[in-house]
Amino acid sequence: MSVEIILNEDNFNLEVLESDKPVLVDFWAQWCIPCKTLGPVIAEIAEEYKDRLKVGKLEVENAGDLAGAYNIVSIPTLLLFKNGEPVHRQVGAVSRSIVEDMIREHV
Repeated sequence: MSVEIILNEDNFNLEVLESDKPVLVDFWAQWCIPCKTLGPVIAEIAEEYKDRLKVGKLEVENAGDLAGAYNIVSIPTLLLFKNGEPVHRQVGAVSRSIVEDMIREHV
């Protein structure tokens, strides 16, 4: 069972902006090959860091307003939120070590 949260415009404020834990948001799309490459890494991170970090996936095709609000112009894009504010952005299908470095700075 996945510990990733499926994010949408209805639950984004509660799950991300009002979260008491840092939240890693994966902005992605079904048709995006690099997104699919990054997917298993995000799932592993979600499981490994579940006590200290929330991980959510936001499909940009279904949440264009949110993607626009955070200037998502390329996917995959990872945004790390802390106290309701984006504190780190990573664009592209990157290695697990890069994602972990990003998280360690803020968790």
